Amino acid sequence: MSKRVDPDVRREQVAEAVIDEVAAHGLRSVTLARIAARTGLAIGSIRYYFGDTVREVMRFTLSVLMQRIVRRAVTMSDDPVARITDVIAFAAPTSDQERREHIAFVEYRVMARTEPELAADIAAISLEGAEVIRSLLRDALADRMIDEEALDREALLLLALVEGFSFSSALLSAPLRETDVRAVAIATLRRMIDAYPPSGETAEQTADYPMVARRTRD
Repeated sequence: MSKRVDPDVRREQVAEAVIDEVAAHGLRSVTLARIAARTGLAIGSIRYYFGDTVREVMRFTLSVLMQRIVRRAVTMSDDPVARITDVIAFAAPTSDQERREHIAFVEYRVMARTEPELAADIAAISLEGAEVIRSLLRDALADRMIDEEALDREALLLLALVEGFSFSSALLSAPLRETDVRAVAIATLRRMIDAYPPSGETAEQTADYPMVARRTRD
């Protein structure tokens, strides 16, 4: 009697093969034949789990990538600045496995520009990430004089930093170094916090803060 294979394990195996193929040759190179070659499975077996077209395989692999990003364990510090730094560091690809996954995710994001089905899934996780960053930043700036519009801009800056790490890693030959990622994140956050005066200061006391001066000129 043949050994029964867990369908979830088999699907994960196929998704891993797709990630490898995308990292090596790009998203549009993926075919059932190439997946079969990487997994050692017959094309018929792949169709058994996913149907007759490669589209379902691709959508499942995207869901696997998004789940891995969301499930990454983050040990949250009590310090708001450290919490944001942790999130940025865990979101950045600092291992070979994470770099491969980010390459695949970048390829999916580019394809989503003309593929509405993919775009909806990717937009959802991007929105979730943006909301997490904004919430954490609000805590970090809780004792600073900052309005909602400025908070939105600063959250956008941090999100751009996260996405910059992701996109740049796809073009590099090695993963990013976590120490570098953390150093950049901390320096960015410190400059951001120092740009806003502590709550309760007078107009004269806040005049030397760059963001207050800019709002005054505007």
